[in-house]
Amino acid sequence: MPTGRGGTVFESLRLRRGEVAAREEALRQAVRALDDTQRAAFYRDYEARLKDPDTYAVLNWFFVAGLHHFYLGKLARGAVNLGLMLLSLGLLVVAAHLGLAVLFALFVVELPALFRSQLIVANHNVALGQRLLARQQAGRPPR
Repeated sequence: MPTGRGGTVFESLRLRRGEVAAREEALRQAVRALDDTQRAAFYRDYEARLKDPDTYAVLNWFFVAGLHHFYLGKLARGAVNLGLMLLSLGLLVVAAHLGLAVLFALFVVELPALFRSQLIVANHNVALGQRLLARQQAGRPPR
């Protein structure tokens, strides 16, 4: 089950809307079971860290730079995308066909994320809520 942390290159293709919705509903039910003070603390922390699907989609328009990965905190994937983009730009000067091939590969790998941005960010936000809820239930402060 995808959790929104890490993920794979093809995470956006593996996500299922029904599974994410079920996890989201389970999270809502668990948060409702908290007492008022805990619930208020949970929502304060959760709302401060929520990610916006529209921002993710806009950043994904620059998919070759990996900005959308940085936005969700996936620093390694963002760095790989950024590095590959810079490599491809350098290759365009030396070996144009190879530089174009790397850019095209990035495009093919990242294009599904553009069309599934709502689901990807919903999955990320649910995973975030689950982590915050677990910390809240354990009596630990958010990090």
